[in-house]
Amino acid sequence: MSTVFYSHPDCRRHDMGSGHPECPQRLDAISDHLLATGLDVALEFRDAPKATLEQVERAHTAGYVTKLVDLLEQVKAADEPRYLDPDTVACPATLDAALRAAGAAVAATDDVLGGRAERAFCSVRPPGHHATRDEAMGFCFFNNVAIAARHALDVHGLERVAIVDFDVHHGNGTEDIIAGDERVLMVSFFQHPLYPYSGAVPKGTNMVNVPVPPYTRGAVLRQTIEQMWLPALDAFRPQMMFVSAGFDAHREDDLGQLGLVEADYEWITRLIVAVAERHSGGRIVSCLEGGYNLSSLARSVAAHLAVLADMR
Repeated sequence: MSTVFYSHPDCRRHDMGSGHPECPQRLDAISDHLLATGLDVALEFRDAPKATLEQVERAHTAGYVTKLVDLLEQVKAADEPRYLDPDTVACPATLDAALRAAGAAVAATDDVLGGRAERAFCSVRPPGHHATRDEAMGFCFFNNVAIAARHALDVHGLERVAIVDFDVHHGNGTEDIIAGDERVLMVSFFQHPLYPYSGAVPKGTNMVNVPVPPYTRGAVLRQTIEQMWLPALDAFRPQMMFVSAGFDAHREDDLGQLGLVEADYEWITRLIVAVAERHSGGRIVSCLEGGYNLSSLARSVAAHLAVLADMR
């Protein structure tokens, strides 16, 4: 069965300004590398639709969604950027990009649960895992993975889903949204201390947070994942796996100080696939989060996708 690759040109039009690490070229680097390596032939490419506000409100408060959409529409009409915080900038194209990013995750979920794909990767931006129920932050506006997970639960009727987050930064937004929702198990590792300076104490019993110190390398993380993630995932028996796929824990990425390489992302993806094969019918939806060194991002996404597409 095919592995689907979701993206959309609107996701490239979101631009937070010259020199900003979360730049449109991130998606170009991924696409170019897939083409250069021939991995593109193993994927089925689909355009991301826009999420509906009803879909977005499964993870965010209605008040937040209304306020943010109004603000982004004002920015679009004024044709001028606006800072939501020192790191997060809304530009005229942000609303369309954010709705496409969330819509990709929802459409991918529909495809996988509808039997039209076994696995899916959403090459989208803006990312999502810092967006809380009622706040945009950390380059994020809507929480793509949380929206998709709630869609699987509330629309498709699944009883248990897991979220795996391997971004270098703690997915505080996802934790805020799903804390206490016993239908969701979230497992993650992240550098600590590092933005957003949270996660050392989990907000709920349905998450396994693994803070690790700067300069931790792949061998240590692999051992920690086997000890901390695997028992929880196997006990939970998720019916579907969602991945917040951040690649900024790579040793070449300046936004963190961890020491992962492509082989580590390949290993982590193999573990996710193995869990999905045991419990979830192989069903996985992965969404791009961080990763800001263009070369290491492209290589790491390729390693991730090669495993998802059964090419390695």
